[in-house]
This record gives sequence, C-alpha cells and structure tokens, in this order.
Amino acid sequence: MPAPGELVFESPKRGKPPTHFLDLSVAQRKEALIAMGMPGFRADQISRHVFEHLETDIGQWSDIPDSAKLQIGSELFPKILDPVRSIECDNGETVKTLWKLHDGSLVESVLMRYPSRVTICISSQAGCGMNCPFCATGQAGLTRNLSSAEIFGQVLAGAQSLARNEIAGGPGRVSNIVFMGMGEPMANYAAVMGAVHRIVDPSPSGLGLSARGVTVSTVGLVPKMRKLATEGLPLTLAVSLHAPDNELRNTLVPINTRWSVEEVLDAAWEYADVTKRRVSIEYALIRDINDQAERAKLLAKRLQGKLVHVNLIPLNPTPGSKWTASRPEDERAFVRILKSEGIQVTVRDTRGSEIDGACGQLAALD
Repeated sequence: MPAPGELVFESPKRGKPPTHFLDLSVAQRKEALIAMGMPGFRADQISRHVFEHLETDIGQWSDIPDSAKLQIGSELFPKILDPVRSIECDNGETVKTLWKLHDGSLVESVLMRYPSRVTICISSQAGCGMNCPFCATGQAGLTRNLSSAEIFGQVLAGAQSLARNEIAGGPGRVSNIVFMGMGEPMANYAAVMGAVHRIVDPSPSGLGLSARGVTVSTVGLVPKMRKLATEGLPLTLAVSLHAPDNELRNTLVPINTRWSVEEVLDAAWEYADVTKRRVSIEYALIRDINDQAERAKLLAKRLQGKLVHVNLIPLNPTPGSKWTASRPEDERAFVRILKSEGIQVTVRDTRGSEIDGACGQLAALD
C-alpha cells in the first residue's frame, strides 16, 4: 500500500501491463534513463532506493532532482498492483492480500511468518490454464500472464510491510519465496525468470535473497524444466505430481497427457543432477483417489535412489469440490510406506486454510 504522501501514477486500463522499472535489467534501466534525457547514473541511484532501502515513494528520494521525479514516476513507475484487501489469521502472522492489476485482473499473494523464517507465496499468472480439477485456481481458468514487475511487486510489497513493522512479530525480512500462488510458473517462463533475478541478484540489481530460498513449482512442463536446469541458479524445483501413475494423473493433472509421469520425473532428475539441488515432489492427498497403499508403493519405487523429498499436502477444501482430504489413518499409512522405502517425506501444514490462503485455494474473488 502506498505510504502517506507517496506519488501514485495511473496506468493504462487495457492491453498488456505497462513497462515498469522492476521489469528492467541493470543495463536496461540505464538505457531507459538516458533515453529520457537523464544521466545514466540515475539508474543506480533509483535501484538503491528500491532494492536496498525498499523505498518506492519517489518523493522521498532526496538525491533525485524534483524536476526529474515526475517524469521518472510517470514513465518508469506506473501503478501495477493495487491492494484491494488483506485478511489475516495465525494472530496476524499469515496475511493474504488480494491485488487488482492495471486491467482489473485479480491475483493473490500470501505472507507467512514462522519462528525462523518468513515465506511469501506469490502468483505468476492471473488464474491458471492447467485445469487441475481439485484446485480452485485451475478451475477459474487463465486470464493472462503477469509481468516480471507484477510478480516481483508482490515480493517487494511484503518486504516493505515487514520493514515497516506492519506484520505481527516485529520488523523483519523475507527469507523464502515460493512460486506456488496462482498460475503455472513454467507457462510464464521469461517473466518468472525476470522476477527471480530481481529477487536473487545482489543490490543494486535485486534484493539479494539466497537462490536456495526460492522455490519454483510446476505441474510438469518438461521443456521449461530442462531449461531451468541451465540457468545456473540453485533454485528449488517443486514438481506437483499428485499421482504416480499416468492413468490417474491424466485426470488430476491434465497436462500429463502431453508429458507423462516418466518424462516429468526424468526432467526432475536432470535438474537435480545439474544443480545438485534436492527436488521436492508435491503430492496432494485426496480421499480414496490417490491415497491408496499401492500408489504409495509405486511412488516410492519411482523415487528410490534420487535426490528428492516428498511434500504431502492434505487436500485443502475448495468451493464446490467433490473431493476432500484423506482420512488421518490413510495419511499415516501413506507416510509410513514412503519412509519404509527410504523416501524422505513431510506433511505440509495447512497454514492459511481458514482464509482460503493455503495450497490450491487461491481464487482471487473480489
């Protein structure tokens, strides 16, 4: 949310998002300032305000001439994210924010504060085109891709809230970013990687967060998974598998009809081999659908000997869904089978579920 007195510039109401300073690389920022008739070093000054000091109130930039501020604001800082509302749970340590984009599209992000870390779950698309039937976002369909600035803007807003002591627990810093909000990150690859660089590149290029604290999730867009392995960044890859066999996964994750379980896992193991990073297998446990003992055994067989960790997710409720979370005893049996086969496994907590902010619940309803 804009600070008191902050300059706010309206953006176009139709068409693709306007280009924002946060979309640009260091070289592009300098080129943009020079094209505006300003010295190139202004790009470094602005970058330090944004990424080092988290200061986007142009009026507070004392080293920028007043005569330049209006032009910089109108040409490089159009309004791209407008907070509609925020709702909280966990005594204010979990905050879900609904954002309205320049064209009226809606997305959500969730900030979660834990004793040892602060995680922000961000969206990469307005809606999602993957059509997974148990996911509220997928059922809404895809509106459009987000720009790098719209994606990174969710991170920046969370970082600013923490720095301003607006989140329960006192002033703090972001430590982890998960691309597990609305959308399929690999279907918006270029913009996602632009946002990743704003997150992990050192100042004045970006925030300088550890790449190991950034998780990019996918339902299995194999060519993009393979491309991610070549980026030279030790990101965590999370694969939303949800079924170990093609017959069931074709229904739960329709993109599986294009890239099979075997192809998806081969790409995941390639990523692990290249980056030396453990792959996270996301598996939503759905009662009587994918939680049987035989599927646990097949999953374990597919994963044995690999650099992998299974993250079991009790299915979170979504409006109108015919499916629900597994019975506790079936969940325990699934975990027991995986562990008995030497597979590392945890059960994800349902943080934020009461505010529809947990996995699969983001629907961006106004």
